[in-house]
Amino acid sequence: MVLGCSPDSIESHRKFSKKRSLEISLLSDPSKETMTAYGGYGPKSILGVKTKGVIRSTVLIDPEGRVAEVWRPVHAKGHADLVLAKLQTLNSSP
Repeated sequence: MVLGCSPDSIESHRKFSKKRSLEISLLSDPSKETMTAYGGYGPKSILGVKTKGVIRSTVLIDPEGRVAEVWRPVHAKGHADLVLAKLQTLNSSP
């Protein structure tokens, strides 16, 4: 299962999903509590300016509910291949 999470509203997610024909579920976290807990929201630097905001991240959770891998910050190019490779190693583990 793949989930996306951002502080955007449910309605914003609905429009975004429809426009992009997404087949994944998007979670709305306006309080940023969940995102902060997983390291997806917090201090960051943009062009040398320190700020607080969304940190593009991928958190892979194994079938037992444990965090198996974290990628942060995420850059789109090649990222899906990295995640797939990690999934394959998890699936081949005893």
